[in-house]
Parts: sequence; structure tokens; C-alpha cells
Amino acid sequence: MAASDAGPVSVRITETEAYAGPDDPASHAYRGRTKRNATMFGPPMRLYVYRSYGVHWCGNVTCGEDGLPAAVLLRAGEVTGGHGLAEDRRGKIKKENLARGPGNLAQALGITGEDDGLELDGTARFQLEFGPMLDITAISTGPRVGISQGADRPWRFWLTGDPTVSAYRGYQPVT
Repeated sequence: MAASDAGPVSVRITETEAYAGPDDPASHAYRGRTKRNATMFGPPMRLYVYRSYGVHWCGNVTCGEDGLPAAVLLRAGEVTGGHGLAEDRRGKIKKENLARGPGNLAQALGITGEDDGLELDGTARFQLEFGPMLDITAISTGPRVGISQGADRPWRFWLTGDPTVSAYRGYQPVT
């Protein structure tokens, strides 16, 4: 859930991708700590926010031990509360597309670069709440989206058949 002066927006996460720091060539932390990726180095349960392609904000949850960079990209979700505010931020579009894709999810929640490093401990305007455990057969896994290195790792996870999950697009080099 994300709260702002305009009100809260709640999202059920339906798709994620994992990134494992120095052991993962697709990770922002693969080549070490920088100003941009410092939050990824922990501690866990922080919001790591970065700009994708200079256009969209993307939100991640740090999950490695302090000093060990690892994060989970929030790729897609179903807006479960605050639909009006999410529509104000995203426009009048199909309900399943409000938070479909990492940039759209961040926009629906109101995530910006100013949120980088926020603790997700229930005291900040972003809160991460864990729902009931799912049957493992309800979760699919496959290659991550749009990366050129480490694409062979099946570290993208999604709710099987959920309409809010983003379409898979492999890496497309710019020509």
C-alpha cells in the first residue's frame, strides 16, 4: 500500500523479478556500489527506486543481508484499493492495466526517486503486507524481461493466468 496526501492505493503484487547483486550480470549491483544503486546494498526491506530508460520509475524491495545487494523488482499488480487515485495517476484505462508493468505499477502507487531508501516497516508511506501463502502450482517462473545478460535465469515469478501480469518481452537490442 502507498499513502499520500491524496489518499492510499493498495496493490496485490502479481509479478516480480529477482536480482542477485555481484553474482548476477543483470543486476544494477553487478559491478559494485554506486550512488544510484546504494540502497540495493541493504539493509533488507527498503524501497530501491531507479529510473528506467530515463522515463519510468521502478520500485524494488531489497532482500539481501546488509552489505549483500539483492532486490526484487515489483513488475505488476492488481489495484485492490484507491482505484480513483490510481486512475488519476495513470489515466482511464482497463482495470487490469492500471499496475501492469513496473513503470505503470510505480506510477499507480505514486513511487518516485524521492522514495528510494524508504524502510518498509509499516511506518513509512509505503507498507508491504504479506498475504496468505499460495499453492506453488499457482506461481509460474521463467526468464526475466528485457535483459541482455543473465537472461537464462528463470527469476521472473508471476501468478499463473492472472490478467494483470505483463506480457513477456525478451531483450531487443536497439538498432
